[in-house]
Amino acid sequence: MSTRLLVNKTYKQFIGGAFERSESGRSYPVVGAEGEFLANAVQGSRKDVRDAVAAARSAQGGWAGRTAYNRGQILYRVAEVMESRRDEFCAEVARAGDGCADEAAAQETTAAIDRWVWYAGWADKFATVLGGANPVAGPYFNLSVPEPTGVVGIVAPDEPPLLPLVSRLAPVIVSGNTAVVLASERCPLVAITLAETLALSDVPSGVVNILTGRRDELVSPLAGHVAVDALDLTGCDAEGAADAARQAAATITRVVSASAAERQWADEVAQSPYLIDAFCETKTVWHPKGR
Repeated sequence: MSTRLLVNKTYKQFIGGAFERSESGRSYPVVGAEGEFLANAVQGSRKDVRDAVAAARSAQGGWAGRTAYNRGQILYRVAEVMESRRDEFCAEVARAGDGCADEAAAQETTAAIDRWVWYAGWADKFATVLGGANPVAGPYFNLSVPEPTGVVGIVAPDEPPLLPLVSRLAPVIVSGNTAVVLASERCPLVAITLAETLALSDVPSGVVNILTGRRDELVSPLAGHVAVDALDLTGCDAEGAADAARQAAATITRVVSASAAERQWADEVAQSPYLIDAFCETKTVWHPKGR
């Protein structure tokens, strides 16, 4: 009787709606909580960062041009597809985490799904809360409206592997921004499984791009890229965040990082319409009232 070899899953980067190998051809081994080999992940390069930013820039206008209601529908669809693959996400989170029990993995997966639903509900409401009519001394209407800032680079925290990523990604894209995500270096596999979910959820190509690899190679070209409009450095340590912020300053790129309270990922403070506002610009419009 022959012994069947398992068909192991191949984890690739997600750029422009396609699952790509790195142009460098490199990969690195990913190990689980007990040090066991899980899979090889693509080790991205500076060229991959440039390709991902180009894909995000190309997609941004079309994504922002969709109705807020439609963006909410798509975010809700992400939650639907994640729910249908819930067991797979639970298993991957449990394997990747630092001794993460099955119950804790299930709780993290459930919280991540619920967070997509929460932000989907805000898609057509946050502009009313964050914008409004301003009282002015003159015969004018003065209105402030939040608009997406453009392309956002996100350095995802290393652990936990799923909920922090969703918590930083969902408020970025709900307003019409596009994203280039540097996945957890130690636990990147869950991020690629999330990319598969996005690809099945009507998220247009290029809206979310997920890269895997070494942080010390990828953060610098992302932070210094002239086409990146905002940068979320939540996943960087203090020294790495300071270096990235200096590079971002050269291109007047907005720098954001989660507060200590927001890093309590399962708490309600980790979800807020003001996290959407952190990646928006406020446009003010003056219009004469007439007679």
